[in-house]
Amino acid sequence: MLRGRHPLRAAGRDARGTAQALRAAWAGPGRERDIAVQAFKAGVAAVLSWLVARVWLDDPMALLAPWVAILLVRTTVYGSMRQAAQQWTAVCVGTLGASAAQAVTGDTLGALALSVPLLMVLADWPRLGDQGVHAATTAVFTLASGAVSATALGHRVGQTALGAVIGVAVNILVLPPVHLRNVRENLAGLARETGELLDRVAHGLGEGDWDAETAAGWTRSAAALERRRAGLRAARGWSLESLRFTDGPLRFLHRVPLDAPPETEDARWGRVTDHVTALTGTLAVAADTGRSPAPPDAADLRTYARLLALLGAACRAEGERLRGGAGGRGASADAGRLTESADLRDRLQGGLSARIGGDTAHTAVLGTLLLQADNVRVDVLPAQDARVR
Repeated sequence: MLRGRHPLRAAGRDARGTAQALRAAWAGPGRERDIAVQAFKAGVAAVLSWLVARVWLDDPMALLAPWVAILLVRTTVYGSMRQAAQQWTAVCVGTLGASAAQAVTGDTLGALALSVPLLMVLADWPRLGDQGVHAATTAVFTLASGAVSATALGHRVGQTALGAVIGVAVNILVLPPVHLRNVRENLAGLARETGELLDRVAHGLGEGDWDAETAAGWTRSAAALERRRAGLRAARGWSLESLRFTDGPLRFLHRVPLDAPPETEDARWGRVTDHVTALTGTLAVAADTGRSPAPPDAADLRTYARLLALLGAACRAEGERLRGGAGGRGASADAGRLTESADLRDRLQGGLSARIGGDTAHTAVLGTLLLQADNVRVDVLPAQDARVR
């Protein structure tokens, strides 16, 4: 956080970011409010677990219950239930493993040396997920506390189960998390950022103000689109998991937005991202003076820039519709944008046909660029045309 020459400036940025997150959480639904709700629920689970374990049951190992409860207020109900089973299994194995090692060696140090390496193997066992490491940590805790009697083992396993039950119950009963909003935000962000990149490329080509360094910057921006796409895939996975075991009750309570974008939208914008990445890669190759392909002439590039600008505007408009919750692909289209883009494409194709047999270096690049732009057009503008019909 304090990396660089200005730690105070970095701290100031972090403070401003925290203040913005707090304001966003207060203002309305969103990722920040979801995080705040989960944090509040973790606190509730910890307090309830401590009250039950320490105050009502007077258990000397009451620390385990709130610790487990906090860990199990997860981002989805299904995740809480799955990890509760995994963690309880890991704690049982760690406790029994430490006790067995103590019985064999008769010495705490020897028991640690014998049990921990074997139990760490569970950390990489897929069936225990990221909870496998708790087998080894539980063994260390058991041996360090000297609590290896049958009574102590029963307390430890029981407190783990108690914390797991309370943590899962709080996550289910108190505003169970739903992540459909993250899908919409990532999808809208992908559409908007794709449009912004096309705008930058269009401006550079239209003004003739671009070179190999500029084209390399466009390819880096295209790589950022891939990262946004990966975020969309992760969000889609969270959304599907968040509805496991909760879909019916949440829909009954009207907590699930029924107009969440379908998975076909993910595929559509994934194709658009692929085409834009290929487009920027072609421009980077054409700008490299050490390669044989050469960029088209200035007149063709200006026409092509106008086509990219139209596609960029269409992408940004789609992003706004997605963010506004219009659902699916919206309800209106810019027919003028459709007509003009078709005219520009036909003009470029006509010029390309006239140049066949001439300068192949320029013609090859123009044909490749036109194909990639038309692929983008097919996935973006006909979707708007369908909205008109």
